[in-house]
Amino acid sequence: MGDLLGMLGAAVGVFVGTNIDDLIVLTVLFLSARATGKPGPGQIWLGQYAGIGVLVALSAVAALGLTIVPDRWVGLLGLVPFALGVKGLISAIRAHGDDDLSAPTAATGLLSVAGVTIANGADNISVYTPMFRTIALTSSLITIAVFAAGVALWCLAGSWLGSHKRIIEVVQRYGHWIVPGVFMVIGTVIVID
Repeated sequence: MGDLLGMLGAAVGVFVGTNIDDLIVLTVLFLSARATGKPGPGQIWLGQYAGIGVLVALSAVAALGLTIVPDRWVGLLGLVPFALGVKGLISAIRAHGDDDLSAPTAATGLLSVAGVTIANGADNISVYTPMFRTIALTSSLITIAVFAAGVALWCLAGSWLGSHKRIIEVVQRYGHWIVPGVFMVIGTVIVID
């Protein structure tokens, strides 16, 4: 039971850490949907599922390719999300006080929402690949189920946040600090494991 709870906790942590930026994108998409009718809420949901599904599939395939790499070297892949975190932290420090918060690319339909999700997912692949390489098949399936539930939760949260302009300002302002910190922690955990 303890192993299952640990796996669930790790999967939730990885999903949140790699998708906090998607929450901002979803919030903006739902704001756009309310203002212009494009993309439709169903397109946002399906596009997000499709995009995350592609990222998970690419990561799983890449992880299978890593089976030829000795286990003692796989942990070094944790340097990738750690480096992304450092890069993000440096960018956040440089942009500190800058009022120009860039908005994600406008999306008008299901394919464009999936495209935005995939384009925004390099960090996901860099974290998911070593994770899928180091866990068993059962743990991978549990992780994928948690990710599926996480996408639903993210879409619900994005829809709710997208109806509150003050909330999106707070998420945009502090997301620049939270995301790099989470990546650095994830990278450190992968290297140590």
